[in-house]
Amino acid sequence: MQVNLEVVYKLKWRLTKSNFRKLFFVIMISLLFSLTTPLFPLAHVFGSKSFYLPNGMQVIVVQNQRAPLVIHSLWYKVGAADEPKGKSGIAHFLEHLMFKGTKLVPPGEFSKIIARNGGTVNAFTSQDYTAYVQKIAREKLDIVMRLEADRMQNLTLTDEMVSIEKSVVLEERRSRIENDPTSQLYEAARAALFLNHPYKNPVIGWKHEIEGLKKKDVLQFYRKFYIPNNSILIVVGDVDEKRVYFLARKFYGVIPRGQEVVRNRIKEPPHVAARRVQMSSSQFAYPSFFQMYLAPIYRAPNEETAYALEVLVGIFGGGRTSRLHRSLVINKKLASSSEAWYDPVSLDIGTFGISGTPRLGISLATLENAVKSEINKLIKNGVTKTEVKRAKNSLIASVTYAKDSLRSIPNIIGQALSTGRTISDLENWPKKIQAVTVNQVNKAARAIFREERSVTSISWPKKKIRNNK
Repeated sequence: MQVNLEVVYKLKWRLTKSNFRKLFFVIMISLLFSLTTPLFPLAHVFGSKSFYLPNGMQVIVVQNQRAPLVIHSLWYKVGAADEPKGKSGIAHFLEHLMFKGTKLVPPGEFSKIIARNGGTVNAFTSQDYTAYVQKIAREKLDIVMRLEADRMQNLTLTDEMVSIEKSVVLEERRSRIENDPTSQLYEAARAALFLNHPYKNPVIGWKHEIEGLKKKDVLQFYRKFYIPNNSILIVVGDVDEKRVYFLARKFYGVIPRGQEVVRNRIKEPPHVAARRVQMSSSQFAYPSFFQMYLAPIYRAPNEETAYALEVLVGIFGGGRTSRLHRSLVINKKLASSSEAWYDPVSLDIGTFGISGTPRLGISLATLENAVKSEINKLIKNGVTKTEVKRAKNSLIASVTYAKDSLRSIPNIIGQALSTGRTISDLENWPKKIQAVTVNQVNKAARAIFREERSVTSISWPKKKIRNNK
């Protein structure tokens, strides 16, 4: 099992955030064409279908006949930010424990049954959702549905199971966080960026709170959130929507509807001062800085700003033609890398980030000041019509690549629908991007770069002390 990319702790800023941003653009465009109203196909890239079971479970079907395979993914609209106060890590812990079996399926047999049928299994947790994914031959889709529907309502746990798996999760935390200074610094930066909102807590949880989790805590969390009307089933591949509808009704449709889940989260207060975290370690290969800003997500009242920021990030820090790369890497030769990214795929608050690594002989302070100079230039002079047009064309053109990835499609859809997006939002995404103006991008730039709503992380290598005896 793994933590989702958005919140994965073994985060290598320079590479991971760049790749996420590029994948995100592909993801969002593909979403537009993959969803529709109940049982009515869109004549676009994926031609997907959507319907609800009587118990409130949403089902999405995307037909892709490139291979005789299907990807079955079940998304629960619950993540680390929904955890009770003082019980961080319980969403991720439950993800692990979901493989401990039911009365019908002994512990560990879930994955073995899938493997014996030629399939693979994965699962991940984020701040806003938890997902369980299986890839299997199309004719064996019923096996997966039966297993997943069974553990949605019949999970069985013992104190011994919980104790053993808790040790596994604590070891995961040690290896991914406590033995990795990059992850430690990112964890500290997130905790500093969010003053009060639960996004400040790591998905894997704080060590002392993981240690305190009990079986009753996990089962209470499971019974509250793992219900059909708080889930989304996404089936992608060589499938027929009528067969999926029949199987979904057969296996999931018999599960009783649960009490409606209301995601009332603690709100973030106004920010009045910038924060800064620093770390040195012999494990750092090179110095770097990473700055994160609080940013709007897609929903009102900041929807217009979110679309403009998507265009802005491509202009400012999105790849080799961006302003940051051309100025700091190519022209001034101050950085070996410098880029920006934007993540609006959250239920409550998004993030906008800038990272940079100085060239050998260039100080971090010099590079950081150069980045600030580029930000000031952007705010003062704005962007051009040519830059905006090129960035929008690049976004729209990315749809060509989206349909080639069978595995990406369910992740695209699941992330969007789990974080408050609607089918209508997704269908209208290209129009929203095309409608972005130069003035909107400039306004978004002035809105996002507010130091009091940011945290800056600084890392540099610590020289090893040699013992010359």
